[in-house]
Amino acid sequence: MTARSPQEPQELQAEPPRPEGGSAREVFAAFLKLGLTSFGGPIAHLGYFREELVTRRGWLSDHAYADLVALCQFLPGPASSQVGFALGLMRAGWLGALAAFTAFTLPSALILLAFALSAAAWGGPLGTGALHGLKIVAVAIVAQAVWGMAKSLCPDRERAAVAVGAVAVLAVLPGAAGMMGAIVLGGLAGLALRRGSDRPVGGHVALPVTRAQACAALALFAGLLVLLPLLAGQSQALAVIDGFYRAGALVFGGGHVVLPLLQAETVAPGWVTEDAFLAGYGAAQAVPGPLFTFAAYLGAVLGPAPNGIAGAVLALLALFLPGVLLLVGSLPFWDAFRSKAWAQSAMQGANAAVVGILGAALYSPVFTSAIGDVRDFTLALACFVLLMAWKTPPWAVVIVAVAGGVLLSLAA
Repeated sequence: MTARSPQEPQELQAEPPRPEGGSAREVFAAFLKLGLTSFGGPIAHLGYFREELVTRRGWLSDHAYADLVALCQFLPGPASSQVGFALGLMRAGWLGALAAFTAFTLPSALILLAFALSAAAWGGPLGTGALHGLKIVAVAIVAQAVWGMAKSLCPDRERAAVAVGAVAVLAVLPGAAGMMGAIVLGGLAGLALRRGSDRPVGGHVALPVTRAQACAALALFAGLLVLLPLLAGQSQALAVIDGFYRAGALVFGGGHVVLPLLQAETVAPGWVTEDAFLAGYGAAQAVPGPLFTFAAYLGAVLGPAPNGIAGAVLALLALFLPGVLLLVGSLPFWDAFRSKAWAQSAMQGANAAVVGILGAALYSPVFTSAIGDVRDFTLALACFVLLMAWKTPPWAVVIVAVAGGVLLSLAA
């Protein structure tokens, strides 16, 4: 066998470098913990991910993590799940990616499926208080993420100004369009600052995705988007897959942004009643993990078959699939892009803008939807101190917040 020359270009290698130091079992355990404890929506999930995988486990640097966040903010689909998939891929290859996705998604999907298959109702002071406590702990989690990322990604006054500028962009243009615009403007500001170098970004881990695999993923994404509407009339199962796939493919921002599309795909054709849709939405707020697992509930309660467990699996996979395909299709090109000096400069500005985006989300919707009076603020502050000063594990802080929320509800 002929040895490969050390001068052979990276893109001509049959396989890219394997990620170092991880196993699918390790990834599954880490993301199962996150899937059981990550409350508060996609922005809070990014805070949980950073605390567990960047700060505690040291899988990658803040810079590499922020690069992934910036990429996933650009792509349709559930940003936190896409980040988790990429982190598993970085750590332990394709099995790691599958382990990360499964472990992070399965807990909330099973809870919502059980809710759909039972007649249990969530309500009363205990349920209301617990939900309120979960919203309050999200304030502390996001505040911790903003503080930690700002220290490493906005170390000078110029990049701090970029972060503030991102908040200003979102004040004028809220929503997913504003996030994309803020990241683009942050990248342009980074180009003007010219702080990059030709050296690789510290902490980066090679991704085991070839260009051929990436092109195949992009082709599959586009093919399904075009062909599924043509095939939807052949069976109800194909119609379900088409509706949920289209919702996942056409929404930017993830989380709550996908809900109007899901409502249009399920309530408008009469597959799910308005009352059932709203009940499932309320339950989805109270579970950990990605809000996209709301699809498991909707698939289970569909009027026509497939429904139940089969409907839940179809809806869940169809909603997540386009975001995963787009992520896989982007990763090899994103990696080459970020190895250039000018690209590093742009990413430094974009990373600073991500801090601003997280800061804006800390205020709205996280703070404004959770904090109604000084009692709520006191509980949020206590959770923040537990995280920052006492180094309490996030899952324990979640328990404290739920108990505090229940006490506040009973005292009202």
